[in-house]
Amino acid sequence: MLVELPVTVVIPAYSLINLPDVASVASVIIERTSQAITISIHTARPGIVIGRGGEEVSRLKKEVAKLCNTDDIHLNINEVKRPELNAELVGQNIASQLVKKMPYRRVLNKTMQSTMRMGAEGIRINVSGRLGGVEIARSERFMEGRVPLHTLRADIDLSLIHI
Repeated sequence: MLVELPVTVVIPAYSLINLPDVASVASVIIERTSQAITISIHTARPGIVIGRGGEEVSRLKKEVAKLCNTDDIHLNINEVKRPELNAELVGQNIASQLVKKMPYRRVLNKTMQSTMRMGAEGIRINVSGRLGGVEIARSERFMEGRVPLHTLRADIDLSLIHI
């Protein structure tokens, strides 16, 4: 049984799979009209997503056109000016350092310091698993500043990263 997935599900998953991890993709936004599809990729490193002479963009356009059965695709690459204030990019940075077996407390403290230095009001990081390579898994929470989770008007950026 073949199931047709909607384009809004297929394109972000496809583009995130085919872009390298070092591209630091924060989000993929899709806007559709009856004829055209506009895809905006927000990234901290647009040079990697664009590629040499724009070859990665043209390759991505061709592959997305094949997925969507349309030729009218506009691809916008937007740079995230301050990646230290984007939760998705901060989480990816922490995850990549933990995969390299760096000491997790040092990684999290340096990340919190750089985020607060860039102007965030507060940051809260939850990590769980076999922290530090020990045999018993546990969960730890690191906080700095204020994170008002009960205030609806607060502008809170959230991300969940699995390694």
